[in-house]
Amino acid sequence: MINILADNDFILDAFNPVLIARGIAERMRERRLEMNLTQQNLAKRSGVSLGSLKRFERNHEISLSHLLMLAVVLDATEEFALLFSRRQFENIDQALKTSSKKRLRGKHNG
Repeated sequence: MINILADNDFILDAFNPVLIARGIAERMRERRLEMNLTQQNLAKRSGVSLGSLKRFERNHEISLSHLLMLAVVLDATEEFALLFSRRQFENIDQALKTSSKKRLRGKHNG
C-alpha cells in the first residue's frame, strides 16, 4: 500500500495532508482568538488537555475526538457533518454510472 504521507515529493497543496492539518490548526487558533479565549480557557471548556491544544497549534497534531471537542466549543461542528458525505451529482448520468458500480467489501480475495 502506498503511503502518501511519507512521500516527500507530494507537492499538490490542496491534497497535502500536512498542509491541510496546518490550515485547520491555524483556523482553529484564529477562531479561538476571535472568541477571546486563551489556550487555557479553551482547554478547560473543551475538556482537551492544555498540552494537546498547544501541540495542535504548534505541530498540527491532534486526535479526532479532541478536534471534535474543540469544534464544539468553537461552534464549528457543522463542517464535520459534510466530511465524507454523499457526493452530489451534476447530472443523472453520473448518478446512474456510480450506482451501477459493484461495491467491494473491505476484504477481498484476489
